[in-house]
Amino acid sequence: MSVPALTELELLDSVPTGLLINGEWRPSTTGKTFDVEDPATGKVLLSIADASAEDGKAALDAAAAAQDSWAKVPARERGEILRRAFDLVTARAEDFALLMTLEMGKPLAEARGEVAYAAEFLRWFSEEAVRAFGRYSVAPDGKTRILVTKKPVGPCLLITPWNFPLAMATRKVAPAVAAGCTMVLKPAKLTPLTSQLFAAVMQEAGLPAGVLNVISSTSAGATTGPLIKDQRLRKLSFTGSTEVGRRLLSDASETVLRTSMELGGNAPFLVFEDADIDAAVAGAMLAKLRNMGEACTAANRFIVHESVAAEFADKFALKMKEMTIARGTEPDSKVGPLIDAESRDKVHELVSDAVTSGAQAVVGGAPVDGPGYFYQPTVLTGVTEGSRILSEEIFGPVAPIVTFATEDDAVRLANATEYGLAAYVFTKDLNRGIRMGERLETGMLGLNAGVISNAAAPFGGVKQSGLGREGGLEGIEEYLYTQYIGIADPYAS
Repeated sequence: MSVPALTELELLDSVPTGLLINGEWRPSTTGKTFDVEDPATGKVLLSIADASAEDGKAALDAAAAAQDSWAKVPARERGEILRRAFDLVTARAEDFALLMTLEMGKPLAEARGEVAYAAEFLRWFSEEAVRAFGRYSVAPDGKTRILVTKKPVGPCLLITPWNFPLAMATRKVAPAVAAGCTMVLKPAKLTPLTSQLFAAVMQEAGLPAGVLNVISSTSAGATTGPLIKDQRLRKLSFTGSTEVGRRLLSDASETVLRTSMELGGNAPFLVFEDADIDAAVAGAMLAKLRNMGEACTAANRFIVHESVAAEFADKFALKMKEMTIARGTEPDSKVGPLIDAESRDKVHELVSDAVTSGAQAVVGGAPVDGPGYFYQPTVLTGVTEGSRILSEEIFGPVAPIVTFATEDDAVRLANATEYGLAAYVFTKDLNRGIRMGERLETGMLGLNAGVISNAAAPFGGVKQSGLGREGGLEGIEEYLYTQYIGIADPYAS
């Protein structure tokens, strides 16, 4: 059942502005706050507490103190809390969608889609909570019995990015709750408001004090750095850039901290000569423009067979040109702003470099004048191998197209990256699709599909796109460790 949606002012007034530590919302120990801006206007939405290193320690203190009692809560009860949270988030879908649009910029229609996707992690892991099975068996020599159990790893540090403020929070919090772990959540400083509201909903759902602590901060290193070196912390889950992920892995090595890393991507989008071009274009629009291209799964390189490249580029450009650029709250908005000026400028730098190297902008190719950080949906043809735009994550509404002649060429181009998160293949040949699954170095593959994320599927990559998986049957395993108990032969005299 839904609840009446709030106005922008009512919604912002309902968002907690403090730090959530041991069940209480409180100011930073330093008294400092920071502003959260609307990227479509540059105006301040709210000012919230800016956590310090001392606040981070207090949050871990609370998580560590709550761990033993929380781990003893029956799995069914933990699952029921998640199910209530699912119902509450679903009931307030319009509020969460509007809040994400305000602080991140995505169109309301996309924000509503994210709410549905994010809520599914709460429902999925409410069901998985009771399925953390172990096993019992007789040892091969018959002399002992083998008992294998699954236990919560303990207090976790969860660091989420700015591009999917609700989904990235639920994708980490839900399995941790299901497994019986306590948490310190550090949202991105650009979009912390959604996590603040989500934490309040988790409280409303009945999550005990200290299980989830939230420390929004402008200084991630100063706030979370000491926590990573603290022996009480048992798990780090991070979603963000590969560059930052490398540093965190280095820090985590000091205490051999268990880690999950969901890092950068450079997804290839392969279109073969037998593909349904209209379907491929529709898939390309989803894979490229979702979140304005600000997604690690976004199609980054369009690798198209030379015989259909012109048709694909023309139809793709026509669709991109039809996209309405506007603040996400506008009814006709299809493309919102990028998250900040730095991101917009980097996108334009990559486009300019490609054009300087010989590429042509079939459509778009420039920032949008006026307030906010908007960039035109762009299709580039004639992109040459070696261009920066083919090797760097774009994180914007820009589609560079390169051509290939043979299947081997396509695979070579697709695998020519340090990343391996997602890939997309459009072909009518099922055998070829299976071959691509076997040959492409990627953790996820969309076969004739432009959207592949699903709470019931394992999300994650290979190579420098990260470690571990989120979602699916595998998701809860990241928050459990395996214990083996050897039992003496019950028949021995």
